[in-house]
Amino acid sequence: MRKDFDEDWRGLSEEVITGMKEWRLQHPRATLSEIEAALDERLSRLRAHMLEDAALASAAADWKSAAEATVPRCAECGKALQARGSHLRQVQTHGGQTLSLAREYGVCPVCHTGFFPPG
Repeated sequence: MRKDFDEDWRGLSEEVITGMKEWRLQHPRATLSEIEAALDERLSRLRAHMLEDAALASAAADWKSAAEATVPRCAECGKALQARGSHLRQVQTHGGQTLSLAREYGVCPVCHTGFFPPG
């Protein structure tokens, strides 16, 4: 994983804390449900950023030069996939945030099925 994750994530965490404190000062009569919704909104952005960073740092994100034994395999026939270039993939988190992940697209040389392997 990147060495600067700690710094980036710490900064984002501070933004959540500061933003929440400011929101609370602006909404002194907010209900517990409103406070929870405001906090969840801020935390979901932090969560999405951390999730995207962690996914992009995964060794599975770039498998085109991996050893044969670690190359993703076709779910249908088990053959090793052939890399067909990196493509941007948009994924929704449980919190409704959109992640942009550059992922290697693979095609089975036997079935000709193409997909983004997990990881």
